[in-house]
Amino acid sequence: MTTIGIVLGSTRPGRVGPQIGEWIEKAGRARTDLDVEVVDVAAYGLPLFDEPRSPRLGQYEHEHTRAWAARIDSLDGFVFVTPEYNRSIPAALKNAIDFVYNEWNNKAAGFVGYGSNVGGARAVDHLRHIAGAVQLSAVHTQLHLSLQSDFEQYATFAPAERHEAALQQMLTEVLTLSEALAPMRQG
Repeated sequence: MTTIGIVLGSTRPGRVGPQIGEWIEKAGRARTDLDVEVVDVAAYGLPLFDEPRSPRLGQYEHEHTRAWAARIDSLDGFVFVTPEYNRSIPAALKNAIDFVYNEWNNKAAGFVGYGSNVGGARAVDHLRHIAGAVQLSAVHTQLHLSLQSDFEQYATFAPAERHEAALQQMLTEVLTLSEALAPMRQG
């Protein structure tokens, strides 16, 4: 079965991303056509990129990189959950992406952004460009969640009902594209 990783991109104390990840995980687990697993960047404690060789070589010197590489390699596609920090993604998420290369290749990516002004739209736009650089294939549907209207008092996730259909559509697109790209990963 196709396994989709829900990548939580913020490592900030008090972050709300895990609530969004749980919502996506619950929606994914209700389906019979895919498996979902939460991948929390914070749990890996990655330092600022410290590998002496290019990730394209796959010759990782550090155990933290090998653990991260194995986790990413084990997944068929991704849904990235990212806040918008100063009109882009968190440094921790960019760093985590940069740590490995081949492990991202020929996999599908969906995006869920959140923020106070435009629901993380600018962060998702940046993340789409970064994803393309590591040969992730972005799906069309994306979600933008507002800290003002999809959270109670900016802290408790309470998504508008309209997001459910978009989430299901995005999961279907990630699944379909992940399956289509599978032969390219087996080469």
